[in-house]
Amino acid sequence: MSNVKIKPLADRVLVEAAPAEEKTVGGIIIPDTAKEKPQKGKVVAVGAGKKDEPLTVKVNDTVLYGKYAGTEITVEGKEYLIMRESDIFAIL
Repeated sequence: MSNVKIKPLADRVLVEAAPAEEKTVGGIIIPDTAKEKPQKGKVVAVGAGKKDEPLTVKVNDTVLYGKYAGTEITVEGKEYLIMRESDIFAIL
C-alpha cells in the first residue's frame, strides 16, 4: 500500500511518472532540455470510482497515459500526476 497522504476522488488516479530517458538506444546522453516528458508511470493511489463505473486500475499498476494528461502536483517533495482514469490508455 502506498504511503501517500492523498486520496483521489471519484474516477481520479494519482500516478508517479517514470523518470525521463537519460540515454538513447545508441548510447547518446540526452540533455535535460531535450528530454521527452514520460508517458509511463506507476499508480500510487486511486479514487473510489463512479457509482456505475468502477475503476479498472489499481495501486502498483504500471500505466501508459497521454503526453499532456493530468495535472502535476508536488506532495512532500515528490512530483505526481493526478488524472482521470479515462486519460490512461493501457495497463502494462
